[in-house]
Parts: sequence; C-alpha cells; structure tokens
Amino acid sequence: MPDNNFTGPKKAQYVEEMFDRISQRYDLLNTIMSGGRHKRWKEIAAQAVAKDLKGIALDVATGTGDIAFSLAKQPNITKVTGIDFSNSMLIIATQKASEYPKNDIEFTRADALSLPFPDNSFICATTGFSLRNVTDIPTCLSEMARVVKPGGRIAILEFTPLLGTGFFPKLFNIYFHQLVPMIGQLVARDKAAYTYLPDSVERFVTAPELKTLMVDCGLVNVNFRHFGLKTVALHTGEIPTT
Repeated sequence: MPDNNFTGPKKAQYVEEMFDRISQRYDLLNTIMSGGRHKRWKEIAAQAVAKDLKGIALDVATGTGDIAFSLAKQPNITKVTGIDFSNSMLIIATQKASEYPKNDIEFTRADALSLPFPDNSFICATTGFSLRNVTDIPTCLSEMARVVKPGGRIAILEFTPLLGTGFFPKLFNIYFHQLVPMIGQLVARDKAAYTYLPDSVERFVTAPELKTLMVDCGLVNVNFRHFGLKTVALHTGEIPTT
C-alpha cells in the first residue's frame, strides 16, 4: 500500500495498475458498497452538468463508462467522449457501449492531466469518483476548464472526507476502513485496492476546499451538494463567457 507521501508518477502507475486489476469486479463492488446508489448519483451529475446545454460532452477518467452513458441520455447531448488511462476499464466501457442503442459514445485512452483535445471542444465535462486519484488536482481542473466552451459547465462527483466525532462518522469510519477492504478481498480478491480507497478519501480535500480550487481555476457559479449522508459531494461550475 502507498503511504501518505505517495505522489507523482509513482502514484499514477500504482493507480493505473490497481484499476486494471479490479476492472472485472469494479461495477459490482460499486453497487455493493453504495447499495446501488452510485448509479443515481451519476445520473444526477449528468443531468446537472448538461442542463440547458447542447453539444458534445466529455467524461474524464470514465472508468467503465457509467457517467458517459448517463450523459448520452441527456436530450441535447449530441455525442460523448470518455477518456481513461486504464486499458482494462476502457475495454469494459467499450463492451457496454456495444449494447447501447445509440452510436454516439466513444472511449479512448488519455491522461486527465494532458487532455488531447483543442480548447473549447466540449459543451460540458464530468469526472466521477476519480479526482482524488490524479497526481495534480489543479492541473486536472484546469485541463477540464480549457476544453469546455465559454458558457459550458463542469461537474465533479467525488467522495468527501467525513469530518466530526459523532456517532455516524465513527460508524462510517469502521465500515470504510474495516469492512470495505474485507469486501474488496472477498469480491475482487484485492484487499489492497479497497484499502487504498478509504485512505485516498481521507487524504482528499474537503468539499469547501474543492470549491475553492475550482474558483481558482477560473470557474464561476461554483456550488456543491452532498449525497450519502455527506460522504459524497457533487460540485458544479461554469466557464465564464467573458
């Protein structure tokens, strides 16, 4: 397992290899650990980012493509591009796309810190449960902002550190740090990956801190809302028109 100083290329390699390992059980484990709610949260994120916008959408660190598929269902989204650096995850996303009724989703391997798209390429961009895995959060946010058109929107769905010392934070801490690794071992045969998960959340910025980072990247009208008893946050922000 990585330690608290795990950053840079070493972290990027670890995360890529980890997602390649758990890709076959990734969707199942997400459903088990969230009680199926993760799908609804992703749908809400897609609806929020695409509201009243028309054009092409981008899903960064798309994984197996859940948010990309939710974006494709939005009435005025004409096409969706999903990028990820895990080949194994992209293979699964592509397989799922073959069963999708519309031919308006494409998946490609790319780095979230250096998106291979021109400025102003998309009307909106999302990333779900992945920002804490990048090695440079401001760069990732800046890249997403760069490729979205003025007046477009960005949405970030992510776990958030659960602060406080009350009953629920203590109970959730037991679940997250003790039961989640056990579930990971039983279902995916990979305890390390699901020990990394709670550790990465603990090291991640709080919801107000992420809002500040988004503002610092030039986004306006930045807001967030919580789900899952404040264990998950959805942030949205807009690209200024001037």
